[in-house]
Amino acid sequence: MATNPSLKATGREWASLAVLTLPVLLISMDMTVLYFALPFLSADLEPSSTQLLWIMDIYSFLLAGLLITMGTLGDRIGRRKLLMLGAAAFGAASAAAAMATSAEMLILARALLGIGGATLMPSTLSLIRNMFRDDHQRRTAISVWTAALAGGAALGPLLGGALLEHFWWGSAFLVNVPVMVLLLILGPVMLPEFRDPNPGKFDLMSTGLSLAAVLPIIYGMKKIAEDGVAVIPLATIGVGLLVGVVFVLRQRKLTHPLLDVSLFRNRAFSTSVGTNVLAMFAMVGFGLFTSQYLQLVYGLRPWSAGLWTLPAAGATMVSATLAAVLVQSIRPAYVISAGLLLAAAGFGVMAQVQADSELALVITGATMMAAGVGVVLTLAADLIIAAAPPERAGSASGLSETCAEFGGALGIAILGSIGAAVYRQSMDTDMPSGIPEAASEVAHETLGGAVQVAGQLPEDLAGLLLTSSREAFTEGMQLASYTAAAVMFVAAVLAGLMLRHLRISPSAGDPHAAAPSSKDDDAQLYTR
Repeated sequence: MATNPSLKATGREWASLAVLTLPVLLISMDMTVLYFALPFLSADLEPSSTQLLWIMDIYSFLLAGLLITMGTLGDRIGRRKLLMLGAAAFGAASAAAAMATSAEMLILARALLGIGGATLMPSTLSLIRNMFRDDHQRRTAISVWTAALAGGAALGPLLGGALLEHFWWGSAFLVNVPVMVLLLILGPVMLPEFRDPNPGKFDLMSTGLSLAAVLPIIYGMKKIAEDGVAVIPLATIGVGLLVGVVFVLRQRKLTHPLLDVSLFRNRAFSTSVGTNVLAMFAMVGFGLFTSQYLQLVYGLRPWSAGLWTLPAAGATMVSATLAAVLVQSIRPAYVISAGLLLAAAGFGVMAQVQADSELALVITGATMMAAGVGVVLTLAADLIIAAAPPERAGSASGLSETCAEFGGALGIAILGSIGAAVYRQSMDTDMPSGIPEAASEVAHETLGGAVQVAGQLPEDLAGLLLTSSREAFTEGMQLASYTAAAVMFVAAVLAGLMLRHLRISPSAGDPHAAAPSSKDDDAQLYTR
């Protein structure tokens, strides 16, 4: 049976997709643009070390903690309405951050940015679910969404570097305002509205429990990444997990839950969520190493380092688009597994990098990894929102983004801890003699600290310190690469086994027609 022509999106929907890419680009840019502004705002506002951490972390904390709640809220009050409210809040908070005159004011503005960002991401993905009812067109639209996400992450450092060369640090935030104004103008005209016709009662207790579960886990992971494994971060993670259990038990009892946990009985949904987590684990976690290698080992300036990340970002965009094409003739399991194996091979290349390696080796490995992850993120997002009934698409989108945040935080915590442990162990034996004790302690902790210390030492001693610290960092990066490659390989095997029963249905109809109800159900638009 041919696909119903009435399900085909028109030019209006594709134009609307261009509008939806605006907040996606902006949010992914906002995650990276701040790193370049930190030295400048630190000199201007003079925050304490604790305040500086809150300036950095409050955005991601609230973003991760509120994604599920905001996705469900969009299902209830209207996804376009929530998107417009979020755009207004994000624009206002950006202006407030740009004009901040104290660290406290900037922390508050960053908190509001996190709240606004939490409304934007699930709204865009769930609106795609409603705008593109044909399965092939929906996958293509999601590939554009994924490409915009990757493009924003690549543009963030470049835009930040360009702005800070000519303007003050607040320009890194102020650039958000015209984009949000454009979204507020075009959104009501171009975007359709959708809401659950029978939403039921909104459970405030579930909202509180979701925050109390997500925030301690994210906090604990970040602390482990910063300071290593310790009792307090492990305890906070444990508390978050316990509250998470309570949250799930409550959702199972509610008639109208904040999160429909029965979706996890769908094999395609649960496997796609897990694959999404592992892909973000590898990509975000390893981004920590590549950025430091380019700047601190290879010696590139931030702007040049940003330019060298463009091949990886471009590979993500191309592979995301290619995934939507390949899955028409190849089973999703095989395409996803191939993407994960390509990412594993990329990490294998990165594992061969030495402190004196050619730049081409690093860029090749990073590009292979990014291309593989681009395939996975596109198809995983498609399976996740296809599995959810249309009235719960916002909630499912929020869950997908929350899991991505978890995966990224887990990658930074685990891979970062591996790299840090190897670095410190190597510096224990290779620290050059003759360095003052205080300087030696700083150099022993991080490569950045070693580079800073080297700038204050005599030339011959500085050269020895830079050589030993860069070799120690590269050893840590190699072990982290092998770890990430192993994770990607295991994920490829599991995805191939768990999703092998799915294929593109030649008679795909309206994706709104059915919803998964048992563990043997497949994502809509896919058949055995």
